[in-house]
Amino acid sequence: MASGPQRPDSAVIRDALGVGVAVGLSGFAFGVTSAGAGLGVWQSCALSLLVFTGASQFALVGALAAGGNPLTAAAGAFFLGVRNAFYGLRLSGVLGYRPAVRPLAAHWIIDETSAVALAQPDRRSARLGFTVTGLSLYALWNLTTLGGALGARALGDTDAWGLDAAGPAVFVALLAPMLRSGVERGTAGLAVLLLLVTLPFVPAGVPVLLAALAAPVVLAVHGRRRRAPAKGEAIPAAPVPQERAGASHDGPKEDRA
Repeated sequence: MASGPQRPDSAVIRDALGVGVAVGLSGFAFGVTSAGAGLGVWQSCALSLLVFTGASQFALVGALAAGGNPLTAAAGAFFLGVRNAFYGLRLSGVLGYRPAVRPLAAHWIIDETSAVALAQPDRRSARLGFTVTGLSLYALWNLTTLGGALGARALGDTDAWGLDAAGPAVFVALLAPMLRSGVERGTAGLAVLLLLVTLPFVPAGVPVLLAALAAPVVLAVHGRRRRAPAKGEAIPAAPVPQERAGASHDGPKEDRA
C-alpha cells in the first residue's frame, strides 16, 4: 500500500458510497435479466445473496438465456469469479483482519470493494472504504435484484431494453483503468478477440472459458520475448580467463627485457 497522509473519513465514505450506490443500482438490471432467462424470484435473489459478484451472475443468466447447458454456464461464471481470489490475496495484507473476520470479509471481495480499498493510503482508510463499499453495495444490489425480478413482467420484452449489457458495461468500466502495461492490454484484447470469434460457433458459456486462455498465451509470448536477445544486439563475448590474459600480457615484457 502506498504511504501517504491519512485521508479524512468523510472523503473515504463519500467515495465508497458513490461506488456502492452507482453499482448497486445495476442489480435491477440483473433481476430483470435473470427473470427473462427463466429464473424465479427466489433463484435470482439467492444468486445475489450467495454469489454476489455481478459479472459472474450476468454470465450465468446470459448463458442460460441463450440456451446453454447449466453446467457450462456455471463453469463460465466460476472462472470469472476466480479473479476475486487474487483480490483476496492482495487485500489480506492491506486490510489485516483477524482470522475470525476473514471468512465474512471474503464474501465482499469483488471488483468495486477491492478498487476502493486499494486506492487508500493507509490501513484504517482501506478498512473504512472496504466496509462502506461492501455494505452499501450488498444491500442495494440485493434490494434492486428483488425489485427487478418482481417488476420484470411489467417491462415486457427484456431484450428490447438491453438491460443484460448493464452489468458487463460496469465491469469493463472498472477494469479499463487498470490495464496499464502492454501485457495487461494484450491479454484483454486477445480475450475479447477469442470471445467474438468463438461466440457464433460454440455453445453459450464456452466462449468465456476459451477467452481465459488469453492470459497464459500472452504471458508465454512475453516471457519468450524477454529471454530472446533483441534484434541486432550483439551477443556478449565469453570472458577471457585471467591467467591466460596475464600470460599473454607478460610475454612481451620478457622479450623487451
